[in-house]
Amino acid sequence: MFDNKRLGRLKWACRRGMLELDVLFMPFVEHGFAELDDEKKLVFERLLTFDDPDLYAWFMGHLACHDDEIKAMIGHILSRVKV
Repeated sequence: MFDNKRLGRLKWACRRGMLELDVLFMPFVEHGFAELDDEKKLVFERLLTFDDPDLYAWFMGHLACHDDEIKAMIGHILSRVKV
């Protein structure tokens, strides 16, 4: 499903305009993406289509995301962050 070309585009999409998002997405796509099932991979790909200000607000908890799949993916990514 995610051939090298599509995976390359996905990695490029993880390079955002905000450092705060880069430090979340880049390690996740390198170390956690392969563990997802195909359905969750599509959710992650869809997550990357949202604008940076929305993503930042959701990840920082400033606003609630009303899409349950995206909200679950945000929680999954945040659970993998090492503090």
